[in-house]
Order: sequence, then C-alpha cells, then structure tokens
Amino acid sequence: MRIRKSVTALAALLGVVLTTSACSDASTTASGNFPNKQLRIMAPAAPGGGWDQTARAAQKAAEGADLAPKGVEVFNVPGAGGTVGLAQLRGERANAHVLMAMGLVMVGAVATNKSAVTLDDVTPIARLTGEYEVLVVPKNSPYKTLDDFVADLKADTGKMAIAGGSAGGTDQIIAGLLAKDVGADPKKVNYIPFSGGGEALAAILGGKVKAGISGVGEWIDQIEAGELRALAVTSKDRLEDLPDVPTFVENDIDLELANWRGLVAPPGLSDRDTTAAVNLVTKLHDSSQWKDTLKQNDWDDQFLAGDDFAKFLDEEQKRVETVLKDLGLV
Repeated sequence: MRIRKSVTALAALLGVVLTTSACSDASTTASGNFPNKQLRIMAPAAPGGGWDQTARAAQKAAEGADLAPKGVEVFNVPGAGGTVGLAQLRGERANAHVLMAMGLVMVGAVATNKSAVTLDDVTPIARLTGEYEVLVVPKNSPYKTLDDFVADLKADTGKMAIAGGSAGGTDQIIAGLLAKDVGADPKKVNYIPFSGGGEALAAILGGKVKAGISGVGEWIDQIEAGELRALAVTSKDRLEDLPDVPTFVENDIDLELANWRGLVAPPGLSDRDTTAAVNLVTKLHDSSQWKDTLKQNDWDDQFLAGDDFAKFLDEEQKRVETVLKDLGLV
C-alpha cells in the first residue's frame, strides 16, 4: 500500500512538473498563437528617421492586418547610431515580443563607435526594405546642380558641411564615396551626424550645413514642396517619384547604393520562438497593408528572412567594415 501511494504521489508530482514545463515552453508561442501579448518594436533613433518610419510602418501594417491582437507599441531609444538601443535589446534576452528596427546604418555605427555590443548579439529576423538615398541642399542654396556642389567639394572639402544620419552609416559612406570618386580626400569631409532625420532636416533648412544626405522617402515631401533641392539620387536609373532628379551615375560618378532596413530580436531565443517571429514578419510582408506601405514610401521590397538574412547580415558586416577602412572612417 505504501509503495502504491508513493508511486501515485510521484506520478502526480511529475504531472505537475511536466504541465508547468509545457506552460513555460508555450509562454511565448502557445499553440502557434504569436504574439500572445503586446508586441513592442524599438526604433533605436530619434523620431522622424528611417528606423522610426520602419517601426511605425510595421506597427500600422501589423495592426491593420490583425496580426497582433494585443496591439503593437513603438518606442524610441536614440543614441550612438543605434548602439544604445542595441545594448538595451541585448538586455531583453529570450523575449520574442520585442523587435528592433535596424539596417545598414547600424552595421557601420557598430564599427565606428567601437560598440561592445555588436550585431552578433541579436537574433536576425528579416530584411524588409531597401531605399535609395538623395543629396539635397536648401532651396536658397547657390548650388543648382551636382556639378556646382562637386566643384566646391573638391576646392575646399572641409568647409562643405554635410548633414546626415549617425556616424559610420549609409549617409556618411555616401559622402565619403562621393568625395573619393571626384578626387577629394574622404578623410577631410565635414560630415555632421544627427540621430534623427528631423534634426538633420532642421540643420539644412536653418542653413547650418551646406547639404544633406538621407533616404528619399525621408525628405521627399520637402523636395516636392520646394523646400529642398535634390541634386542627385544613388539609384542606377531615375526614380519614378523624382523623375527630374538625375542620378550620380548620370554625372559620371560611380556611386550606386541602397540603404536596407529590417528587424531583429534579442539574443537567446529558442528555435521555436525564432520561427514564430520569422513567421509573423513574413505574414506582415505578405499583407496588403505592407504592400501599400512600400508603395507610399517608395521603398523597394528586399525581403529576406530567417537563416538567409542571418547569412546576409554576417557578410554585410564584413563588407561595410572594409569600406569604412578604405574611407578612413575606422
């Protein structure tokens, strides 16, 4: 009788342990129902920039497509080219309900800021978009064409202050590549980094810099309104939304580059949680709401998810570091 009672008690105890374990394992992806609580997306920069736009576009599309029953919150953590936010994301270890918008800019910022936290400390989820960049000047600028701007850039590189995003990011890489291609010293480029597109725009309109570089979607409203004059875009061919703006290639400058953006998650996710997050973002990408977002923002669809994105991110880190070294930026 004692043996029977002991066996019964042990079985009951094991049942409790197994049930508790199953509940724990399913806490994030219960029955594939992810997200089962509020999804949070970090924009690791000030409001108004490309990461902020990406995060809020994902929020709007996910809620519109009913992919997040508990809602989506976007929050900003600006600083050091996104590496402040990157460090905070690492602190969310194993939490699949937190994603972070990031992209090519952060790859460069990690290198130039010598960040202790790197992109090896994240779980890659998906690359979403690509966006071409534009070189602009304020409407009252004496520079009417790219040739006008390049002439002064070559004559006195250090005095040609150029506003853009975080140090080491896509905008600064473009400024350096432009200088290098036209025969100016890339190391002398007077690049002024800002943590958000709104701050850079204010500096340009306020006459504090000579020009600015950013994604087309970020400043297209000001270009169309006549507040900014676009001198050139980094696409191979002219863009549909800016048909009157020439490319750098048209001006015999070997400069063609697209800034990509995507989403990553904290480190330490289980395979199950990683798959759930990738599946969620894949559904987001496939939604009609996201397709409308791409069209409205003139973003190129460059979707790449899961292991393929992880491989791309690893290769991209090596490529960008090589470019930054060539330009003397690291």
